[in-house]
Amino acid sequence: MGKLFKTNFNTAVIVLIPACIGINYLGKLFASVLKLPLWLDSIGTCIGAVLGGPIIGAICGAINNLIYGFTTGDNVTLCYALTSLFIGLAVGVMARLGFMETFPKSLLTACAGGLAAVVVSTPLNVLFWGGTTGNVWGDALFAWTQANQMTVSIGSFLDEIVVDVPDKLITLIVVYFIIKGLPKKLTALYDVNAVVTSLD
Repeated sequence: MGKLFKTNFNTAVIVLIPACIGINYLGKLFASVLKLPLWLDSIGTCIGAVLGGPIIGAICGAINNLIYGFTTGDNVTLCYALTSLFIGLAVGVMARLGFMETFPKSLLTACAGGLAAVVVSTPLNVLFWGGTTGNVWGDALFAWTQANQMTVSIGSFLDEIVVDVPDKLITLIVVYFIIKGLPKKLTALYDVNAVVTSLD
């Protein structure tokens, strides 16, 4: 278990964190401005999780939400820092278990990230927003569930699924090809099992 969460805070990782936060910020801003039915705010989180491990992914995700929320006045984003944290943890653990080594396995990683988002976000949706997510497409489904006498919890759960699962599928597909396109010399900098020899 300890190896899954092993983290090296070396120079490469310290540089990686702000880069991933920036990617997240731009992705969320892009989706928000264009009113897309996706979040696109976890690409950096997942890159950080795959390269640096679950702790780095969690840090990238949570900090991004806090920065975006405070700089844009988007209080909704602040509440979901916990969601982003767990997405980073889930994707990082899956990556450490080898689920980013092939494309089919990366789709399972996407499902894990999506499931983490749904499980954490649904109670927050119900608690703070009456079950809605703030996403146009998801909230349209939520309205339909309420019109058909479903409970708020079920409606919110379905609302999250139709947004978060496709979002994480697209996110992890993008991340898979980004990681595969990186030079081996670069990805080796994030190998926690690498042995560094010194010339004494």
